[in-house]
Amino acid sequence: GQLVESGGGLVQPGGSLRLSCLASGFTFSSYVMSWYRQAPGKERELISTITSAGGSTNYADSVKGRFTISRDNAKSTVYLQMNSLKSEDTAVYFCKAVRSYRNYWGQGTQVTVSS
Repeated sequence: GQLVESGGGLVQPGGSLRLSCLASGFTFSSYVMSWYRQAPGKERELISTITSAGGSTNYADSVKGRFTISRDNAKSTVYLQMNSLKSEDTAVYFCKAVRSYRNYWGQGTQVTVSS
């Protein structure tokens, strides 16, 4: 299986970005999907998860109310809508697919929040 993230870039504080993660090579609709991020010098952090059918989501306190995770199983894609971005949101963002003992990671996409 493979995951490919896109949509990262440079954005000013207060701005928005929408990340996408396209899956291939496995049954996307059966997997729980998550977004993680890793800032320089810090550990990778789980920021949001969505269940396989999209019926349940959860968020880290650091992004709650600003970020929204969603998925389109017909397109094998999970999204992360990021609003009200802050400088501390600067990181490489990764998506992850998990089902039982199987998991896949994407290569990451850089998000930089700076004026």
